[in-house]
Amino acid sequence: MPQERSRPRDPFVGLRFWVEIDNVQVAGFSECSGLSIETETFEYAEGGLNTYTHKLPVRTKYGNITLKRGIDSGQDLFRWYVQTMDGRTDRSKRNLSIIVYSTEGNTEVKRWDLREAYPVKWVGPDLKTDAGAITVETLEIAHSGLNVSSSGR
Repeated sequence: MPQERSRPRDPFVGLRFWVEIDNVQVAGFSECSGLSIETETFEYAEGGLNTYTHKLPVRTKYGNITLKRGIDSGQDLFRWYVQTMDGRTDRSKRNLSIIVYSTEGNTEVKRWDLREAYPVKWVGPDLKTDAGAITVETLEIAHSGLNVSSSGR
């Protein structure tokens, strides 16, 4: 009978993550989506070359980030959104980092640094009387670019 090999433990299982705004940890979140970068291309057909077209990069777009978490009793994130809603976008742009920690919570595993981030949508919780229901608020954030780093800065 072949000997079973134990697989190495996946260091990304059960991770926790926090959001940092201007180098201050603000809150832990239960969900983050939308970390994406997409580069548009322009197709150029070269005369006499019939086997393919050239694809040239044009511009890069960054997807909005969506963060979900239990209700914020301090309302800091909602107040940040209100600044943007009131037209104070330049003053409300912040550098924001999404930081993933190991299961022990003491080691930074991965970091996404977003430049000039500001909230563009806030969704309040669905209020339910179900036993054990958790109230969740959602914040959607636009930004001007991101950098990714592993194992700390």
